[in-house]
Order: sequence, then structure tokens, then C-alpha cells
Amino acid sequence: MENINSSQRRYLKSQAHHLKPVLIVGKGGVNDGAIEVIKKALDKRELIKIKFRDFKENKSILSKEIVSKTNSILVSIIGHTLIIFKENSDPEKRKLILK
Repeated sequence: MENINSSQRRYLKSQAHHLKPVLIVGKGGVNDGAIEVIKKALDKRELIKIKFRDFKENKSILSKEIVSKTNSILVSIIGHTLIIFKENSDPEKRKLILK
């Protein structure tokens, strides 16, 4: 799955509304350790939020880097918060079903 349509995006945004960020990007930026944390969180949850405390002016560039390195889909950037989604490869472990 590479892309999502607007209704799927809207659904994912509504599901992400109550989520807390799994990672806060601070002074360390988006390093290999941060990417590993994001990958593990995506495997477990499928839909996650990432908050930018630092590097706010570069959040769109960093967001693209995160999406590319984690093989995920950018759902939305709201304020300084990135929402990404990656469907679980095991159909039995999927929590969110996109129609």
C-alpha cells in the first residue's frame, strides 16, 4: 500500500486524534535510534504520532525522511505533530482496516 485516498486519510486522522506521541524529536534530531523506535512502534500500533519539539522549521523535510526510512504513509502534519501509518504485514495483527 503506497497511497491512501482522502476518506482513508480522514479515517486515520480521526483514529489518531486521541493518541499520544510515541516520539518527541528534540536536539538529537531524527537519528538511527529514533528511526528504530518509530519502526517498532509502527509494527506494534500501525498508526502513530511524532511530535517535533526542535527542528520545527524542517519538519516537512524530516517527515519525508521518516516516511521513506520506515516505509510508512504520511497521513498528516498538524501543527508540529506528524501522523504516519504502516499497515501490519500480518493480516491477523492488523488493527486498522482501510476500505
